[in-house]
Amino acid sequence: MRILLTGATGYIGKRLLPVLLEEGHEVICCVRNAANYQLKRGWKGRVTVFEVDFLEEVDTESAPLDFDVAYYLIHSMSASIGDFKPLEEKAAWNFRRYIEQSSCRQIIYLTGIVNNDELSSHLESRLQVEQILHESRAPLTALRAGIIIGSGSASFEIIRDLVEKLPVMVAPRWLDTLCQPVAIRDVIRFLTGVLLREDCYNQNFDIGCSEVLTYKEMLEGYAEVRGLKRYIFTVPVMTPRLSSYWLYFVTSTTYELAVNLVNSMKVDVVCRDSRLSEKLGLSPIPYKEAVRLAFDKIQQNMVVSSWKDSLVSSSEKGSLSQYIEVPEHGCFEDRKQVAVENNSVEQAWRNVMSIGGERGWYYGNFLWKLRGLLDKMVGGIGLRRGRTHPERIAAGDALDFWRVLVADDEEKRLLLYAEMKLPGEAWLEFHITEEGGRDVLKQKATFRPYGLFGRLYWYLVLPFHFLIFNRMIRNIERFRPEGSEKREVGEKEGVKV
Repeated sequence: MRILLTGATGYIGKRLLPVLLEEGHEVICCVRNAANYQLKRGWKGRVTVFEVDFLEEVDTESAPLDFDVAYYLIHSMSASIGDFKPLEEKAAWNFRRYIEQSSCRQIIYLTGIVNNDELSSHLESRLQVEQILHESRAPLTALRAGIIIGSGSASFEIIRDLVEKLPVMVAPRWLDTLCQPVAIRDVIRFLTGVLLREDCYNQNFDIGCSEVLTYKEMLEGYAEVRGLKRYIFTVPVMTPRLSSYWLYFVTSTTYELAVNLVNSMKVDVVCRDSRLSEKLGLSPIPYKEAVRLAFDKIQQNMVVSSWKDSLVSSSEKGSLSQYIEVPEHGCFEDRKQVAVENNSVEQAWRNVMSIGGERGWYYGNFLWKLRGLLDKMVGGIGLRRGRTHPERIAAGDALDFWRVLVADDEEKRLLLYAEMKLPGEAWLEFHITEEGGRDVLKQKATFRPYGLFGRLYWYLVLPFHFLIFNRMIRNIERFRPEGSEKREVGEKEGVKV
């Protein structure tokens, strides 16, 4: 069948797409920027890319209208603290109007569990979206989930950060809130299991494992799986604001997401029943087993998708297409280049594509970490997002406090856009070209300042740029993997291997 997939670049969408293709379906992927969406070679002919922003009215004259099922996987909880509800409603209305012009026979919507009498703003918004979609001509199947446990999910990464980093936790009382988690594998099985099932039309189902746990028990369960001894104490005096700051500074989450999560974590999210599991013949994975499976993927560098690679992890940017063309006028630039002599071009390019995350920035990692800490202190994202894979990277991925705009293996060009707090806009570009019969690695930092303060900022950090960027490009060219004679050079110059 033909399927429309919204949220194709999000955490769930990236995992759902290959499963749909394996089952023989043709998929229309809805993305905000088609130019940056990279399709795998084996998907050619089975995937169509549809550039659309559902915050705008859809032009049905040019939009695909022939499909059987539409997945609605659009969420805005991380976009802001106060105004995500009207954004979500607007996107839902535009989506519904579009669907009513199509041949769609079913809408499948992944939402949150809303069984408590008092709901958070986030869950109220999710319920409102469900009601909007329910009035569509196409019948709605709503799957309501609590915390999703899987490598790269926002909830799992927060649990992981807390347990791995803090031997002792003095935590807010919302750690005693009840939740019924669900493994990402089960979420995908539920999403595909209800496809065009008429007995699931115009219904909503709660999905979760068989265990009802407190958030504290989930932290302790993770610690048990990892073989870690952790002590957790809850206190009744921590306000929502303090709780949000606590999550924000300890984990890799944004402040906006931390606030919305804390508000939601005060509400029990427990399933009413397990009728969908029984209907589909599924046995949901227990919580600790879901943690083991997630950590196995992390250890094997097989994380398929991460919430950090969604634009919500930077909270302010709805689309990055306008930043791909690096400006030339009204900007400051720092250009460096070095001949690729001590390494092959392939190795130098692998070094470029491995920058950041666990590898570090090839020189002055302490200074990069300090810049990340300062960014956190002023409400930025810091360096804690890291990168999803230690060597592979693609356009749209998060990389510490940068966003990947271009990652072109053929052209050997990597372009990053800064998402830290700045009095301006910044780009960092690496490019390997051939000049005068030799290969040259070029590095360019571009800064477009905002007003006088932006210009002052550039001159204040100029000495650090001179020191860091000079050493960084040389170490990128010199660095070789562990075991070679170049490892010693890299370690002396600050490369983390």
